[in-house]
Amino acid sequence: MNNLIDGKAIANELAVSLRQSVAELKRSGVQPKLAVILVGDNSASAIYVRNKGRRAEELGISFRLIHLPATVNEAELLRNIEQLNQDSGVDGILVQLPLPAAINEETVINAIAPEKDVDGFSPVNFGHLWQNNPAIIPSTAGGIMTLLKAKNIDLTGQNVVIINRSNIVGRPLAALMLQQDATVTIAHSKTKNLPELTRTADILVSATGRAAFVTKDMVHPGAIVIDVGMNRDEAGKLVGDVDFAAVSKKAGLITPVPGGVGPMTVITLMQQVVEIAKKRKD
Repeated sequence: MNNLIDGKAIANELAVSLRQSVAELKRSGVQPKLAVILVGDNSASAIYVRNKGRRAEELGISFRLIHLPATVNEAELLRNIEQLNQDSGVDGILVQLPLPAAINEETVINAIAPEKDVDGFSPVNFGHLWQNNPAIIPSTAGGIMTLLKAKNIDLTGQNVVIINRSNIVGRPLAALMLQQDATVTIAHSKTKNLPELTRTADILVSATGRAAFVTKDMVHPGAIVIDVGMNRDEAGKLVGDVDFAAVSKKAGLITPVPGGVGPMTVITLMQQVVEIAKKRKD
């Protein structure tokens, strides 16, 4: 398909230069290191963490996994975070979400030192992002921007509709799009007349977590469709939010699932670990 945005291929291209950067850091005595805390046995979270570990190993980034039981209390989790905050050899800290209901996610995110908050979720990093001075940004949003750049998409004046208002995708992506002079609308579960709105989009981004939610009638001919969804269909196959078979015939460009946004999220995370490590070198 000539309208496919191959995120896996783009991520692999970026990995070449990133591997070189890691090697240069090692020669200067700096070993980039990512620490990930996984709480419980959520199968999807375990897959995400495993993918991050594999990519880190490929790039030469040291990867430490701290796997805590679902019964861990918040105080113990916070102690683990503080130990990583104080460890000068750790560049990036990531707590895999979601967390058990008994643990306050906001408290956990706020406990991570902003300079090591490789997910970019802390109020400090979020504030920098919305003040047009991004330092560390949420990886999925950053990965989407890199996909568009790789396809030479000029965002100036583009009408963008994002179906998601989370701190992981919708809000940070809106900020990044605005910085590139796009006109951005954030839609969500309470949005009225959603198909009317999405048909106005030059670029449509969906992260609803509902398989085949975006149908052909919701897409303007020639629109760029970015599918952030990670769902399972009735047969257990991994699919996105978009009815790919139908929408791909109408879209100008479209990301697949898997192989679209997912690999870009992981490579963007690794890029940010390396950028943090470079500051340690300096």
